[in-house]
Amino acid sequence: MLPRAFYDRDPVQVARELLGKRLVLRADGVERIGRIVETEAYLGPHDLAAHSARGRTARTEVMFGPPGHAYIYLIYGMHHCMNVVTQPAGQASAVLLRALQPLGGLDPHTRGPGLLCRAMGIDRRLNGHDLLSPEFHIAEAEAPESAERIAIVRRPRIGVDYAGHWAKRLLRFYIRGNAYISRE
Repeated sequence: MLPRAFYDRDPVQVARELLGKRLVLRADGVERIGRIVETEAYLGPHDLAAHSARGRTARTEVMFGPPGHAYIYLIYGMHHCMNVVTQPAGQASAVLLRALQPLGGLDPHTRGPGLLCRAMGIDRRLNGHDLLSPEFHIAEAEAPESAERIAIVRRPRIGVDYAGHWAKRLLRFYIRGNAYISRE
């Protein structure tokens, strides 16, 4: 699994380097594994698209650190989304996992953060979970050398039009040509 130091960095760097890594969840005797193929960086309270821009609340407490924990929330009252907390405690930055390529034990509907969480079995019970645990973590790519050869595309984030100029920032990253990204 990835070390804590991996997460304790700039969210843009973490978002890019998560591409190709494996998200692993072991629950109820089932191992679910997906290759991370799309992410979005949220830079902290100054980023008007980040949940932390609204301040420290019961909902956003996990975002404020420490790094390497899962920040999971519900949107539209029905879809869970998973973020990985980055940077030192207090910075309140995170990386949203937007899409996975199924590798094992997963329904193939993993395009988009809500479908990703549904397929993996991720919900609010895992909010705050330390991603350095054997049952729920992010691991290196199966062939780390192949991760160096992936072409990364940068685009604006999705669904944050309310955030003004922050909505146009190129903070969404995905693997070029991967069939499982949520949209071009």
